[in-house]
Amino acid sequence: MAADLLLRGGTLIDGSGAPRRRADVALKDGRIEAIGELSPSSAAAVADLDGLVVAPGFIDVHTHDDRLLLSDPSMTPKLSQGVTTVVVGNCGISLAPLGNAPLVPPINLLAADVREADLQRFGSFADYFAALEATPSAINCAALIGHTTLRVVAMSDLERPATEREIAAMQVLVREGLASGAVGVSTGTAYAPANAATSDEIRSVCTPLRGTSALIASHIRDEGDHVLESMTEAMTIANDLGVRQVLSHHKVIGRGNFGRSRETLALLDEARRTNDVCLDCYPYSASSTVLSKTAAQAAQRVLITWSKARADAAGRYLDELAAEAGVDVDALVDSLQPAGAIYFSMDEADVERILAYPETMIGSDGLPHDESPHPRLWGTFPRVLGHYARERKLFSLESAVHKMSGLPAARFRLVGRGLVAPGYSADLVVFDPERVTDSATFARPKVPAAGIVSVYVNGTLAWQDGHSTGARTGRPIRRSGASVA
Repeated sequence: MAADLLLRGGTLIDGSGAPRRRADVALKDGRIEAIGELSPSSAAAVADLDGLVVAPGFIDVHTHDDRLLLSDPSMTPKLSQGVTTVVVGNCGISLAPLGNAPLVPPINLLAADVREADLQRFGSFADYFAALEATPSAINCAALIGHTTLRVVAMSDLERPATEREIAAMQVLVREGLASGAVGVSTGTAYAPANAATSDEIRSVCTPLRGTSALIASHIRDEGDHVLESMTEAMTIANDLGVRQVLSHHKVIGRGNFGRSRETLALLDEARRTNDVCLDCYPYSASSTVLSKTAAQAAQRVLITWSKARADAAGRYLDELAAEAGVDVDALVDSLQPAGAIYFSMDEADVERILAYPETMIGSDGLPHDESPHPRLWGTFPRVLGHYARERKLFSLESAVHKMSGLPAARFRLVGRGLVAPGYSADLVVFDPERVTDSATFARPKVPAAGIVSVYVNGTLAWQDGHSTGARTGRPIRRSGASVA
């Protein structure tokens, strides 16, 4: 029987890290049917890819797209980069099972552009996945259960460790999420709603992960002066539970810590002798999250991304706003709340060292509801391909693609995805290796990348020559072994 489409004459980079090769790729019924030298007569349609690369669709392992998948199912910021799957629920914050609990920071990052009363609520992951199936988006989604969200739902006072009764209530929610198909639990102990949690609390809440294929994704307590201690705490919890782990958006911040990625990666090498642990990273030397005095004081400069109190502050630098108002920075921070910001507080050499680490996956950590977002929301994956692989030669193009496809699929156990191989889902990106690059900047952050020619999601053309096709063939990817198929 003829294939639906033949991608002919392209250079195949299959996501495994293997050397590129010339190969045709045949698609049928949403899957990859065959690879090799194939006859055009074997397909109902043919796309000529001469001079272009065909690769697995990219997997953004660190996102906060929980609500974007439903509020803007075109998913243009990600689809335009070649991303075909996102992992939501990172940093301890997930839209499910939030229910009617309050949007305390940083959970409000999931809804910076909407009134709390207008937020679509989900009391369970079963309901959240059902909504994604009822209103499909352009790309696929896997989900983590946010520990911070669990605390907000289960606890009356967030400024203390959880009681045994509260831990039991959170365990029930973890079991429900895992049974519905969540791929694991995320933590965010750097933030106020969770930084009162002890190691024992997190370990107890995550006990349902034992013996499953689920993992724990850890936004550690401190990425500055106490980064080594914070890594050790997180890795000890995962090791005690016997579960796989991802260290989220790994970095070292603050001028006094420049160069310390040598220490953090050495600690990771040591831990990997006994622990199944890896990390993700975004390719920028600036971070972005809620606006706080502590983070602003540690940064070399701060750019406001949104403010409910002063919408005009978005896209402006904090020091400039303070000078105009004739107030000190701390007072201005108070007056802008609630708000978000970009913090320029990392060393580029550390960023490159972490990106090049063999076990580093790529995650954007983009905040899609910010008025003036970090450019990583629109530029992460082409930036890795263009700036770091082609221009900086930090690693090969094959390695870059592996970090963004085969490696994350293996780490998150997204079965049948992440490689260009027969029988795998036809999530594919076609790009021009000489032209692909990020176009988004801090001044103009919402600009699609260059060089992404076409994107296929479950075998359907979703992006072509700079435009969405309007296809909505994305689906929830449930954890293998979950009780709901």
